[in-house]
Amino acid sequence: MSLPTIKPLSKSKNERKTENLVRNSLMALNYYDEEGTIAVEEQKSNSDAVRKLLKAASKSGKGGIGAPEFIISDIVTPDIIVIFECKADVKDHASSRIDELIEGIDLSETDVDAVKRIQRFAADGALHYARHLSKEFNVIAVAVSGETKSSMKVSTYLHTKGAPRPSPLVTKDGKSINNIIGWSDYVEHATFDPKVQKLRFGELMSFAGELHAFMRDHAKLTESEKPLLVSGTLIALRNKAFSVSYHAHSPENLQREWMRVIKDEIRSADIPEAKKDNMVQPYSSIAVHPELGRATSQFPKGILHELVKALNERVWPFISVYHDFDVVGQFYGEFLKYTSGDKKALGIVLTPRHITELFALLANVDKNSKVLDICAGTGGFLVSAMHHMIRDAITEVDRATIKANGLIGVEQQPNMFALAASNMILRGDGKANLYQGSCFDTAITKAIKKHAATAGMLNPPFSQSDASLHELYFTKHMLDCLGPHGVGVAIMPMSCAIAPHTAKGELLKHHTLEAVMSMPDLLFYPVGTITCIMVFTAHVPHATSKKKTWFGYWKDDGYSVVRHRGRIDPDQRWPLIRDSWVDMFRNREVIVGTSVTKHVSASDEWCAEAYLETDYAHLGKASFERTVKKFLLSRLVNEAAESDEEIEGEDE
Repeated sequence: MSLPTIKPLSKSKNERKTENLVRNSLMALNYYDEEGTIAVEEQKSNSDAVRKLLKAASKSGKGGIGAPEFIISDIVTPDIIVIFECKADVKDHASSRIDELIEGIDLSETDVDAVKRIQRFAADGALHYARHLSKEFNVIAVAVSGETKSSMKVSTYLHTKGAPRPSPLVTKDGKSINNIIGWSDYVEHATFDPKVQKLRFGELMSFAGELHAFMRDHAKLTESEKPLLVSGTLIALRNKAFSVSYHAHSPENLQREWMRVIKDEIRSADIPEAKKDNMVQPYSSIAVHPELGRATSQFPKGILHELVKALNERVWPFISVYHDFDVVGQFYGEFLKYTSGDKKALGIVLTPRHITELFALLANVDKNSKVLDICAGTGGFLVSAMHHMIRDAITEVDRATIKANGLIGVEQQPNMFALAASNMILRGDGKANLYQGSCFDTAITKAIKKHAATAGMLNPPFSQSDASLHELYFTKHMLDCLGPHGVGVAIMPMSCAIAPHTAKGELLKHHTLEAVMSMPDLLFYPVGTITCIMVFTAHVPHATSKKKTWFGYWKDDGYSVVRHRGRIDPDQRWPLIRDSWVDMFRNREVIVGTSVTKHVSASDEWCAEAYLETDYAHLGKASFERTVKKFLLSRLVNEAAESDEEIEGEDE
């Protein structure tokens, strides 16, 4: 339904000049590029959602549709819009009560003074519109005043979707944004706001649950095929032609086109020819899956069309912005929650994202690092390391070098290798240095040693029955493959640190144990394995270094278990905890009850609990009760895990 043209409020000639200043700035920043995906609308919007929200946003308080001077959106990030409100006189930039709007105080439309303020002042009006639009969007509200470029004043605010109040939009280093900037810059500053990031990640994980249910009920995919469909579709959506034309294909043709585009994207990627077939093969079963290519009365364009459409609208905007998120791995982990599949038998324990981030900091990676993961899984460690390396890069040459040479990974399982490679393709990085096969394979070992990696990151397969595949042997092999003085970081079961094993002696014969950190008991929830992180210096014998090993008791990471949501950080405590942990480790701080240094050998226990002094000053009834509860909870989790194993054994 077409709406009549909205008649703007009576404007002075000078206010037209302000609008022209904004329009000229937008043109200079390529907002009006005909081949782009950005839509700039003035005084109105063609979006049904925007029009609906603006119906209640009249600045007169008398009803009707209100609208800011400019409304800007982009199909790549559909949950973000930018609005501009203009005034000619800089004296009308913001009222003396603008802080009330920022504090989210509801200024009733019957409040005559409030109505006058939002009509007269640019910032007040912009925040008024943002409050209404934030019910469905993350809104960047820009207030502009002044008649000339030299006198122009700009204020920028962010009203997060569903939030009670706005806040000034600032750069990563906390600086105010006092000029009109490009769309990608607005998106970058907004999406890296902690509130927006948390909201978007929460929505993504919620969608992962919905997607799993849809695939279970309609697509009839196996557990191993579900994450492959996600990764394959995201690869296909990189192809612009496919992303705009998939809806035009019949169900049968879409399935064939899906596979063709994936092959083309893989063929054109910077991957050695010998590896391309290995990567394509896992997707072949999906390409001929009978349910995906069939139209139904409920889904006349087919199941695959619904899946592609959902991933294009709900996931692609996220992955195109958050390059440090292992999105494929997050979906894989989310899918594992709904199945009693083979994750235990294969020792698959996916590393939580905040721990992959922690590894990059413990290894102190930078633009000059070369990072190795010999059990890459979906590539979570490599994605986090790449993010830190790219942030440290200064020039495009630095970034190109990181992409070509900075990431080395090995994954044995074909499906997991395809997921890891797709993760790299989605970011345009590191694909040539991924190897498919056993990390112990002689040819692969020889190849990865040539890279002389400076840092190694490892989450080895847990609880392998073969003694030669013990977690400590994976750790030793990772260290053996690093260059001289490389830093190796591994997370493994606490039993590896406290139980006697010949591998401990072999490790210390060639490498130095720098630190061991005891991690939260429920870190890998719902898997009940208690873990620790070990940090080594490669190719420096432990005895030769004569160093004391630093032990940290890192049991509280801010996360807690919430029913139906898993382990989350409800109060956003992790960033502060992370920084304190990293500082503590780097400075080898000794804190009573938290950390200690100790000379250890292969026959000793490698954990903080064995050497920490008790800080009696903080002991009390509450501490005792908390410790007992943690112990009982740990026992309960382990007993439940054992019970699950017994039930699975009976089912078999």
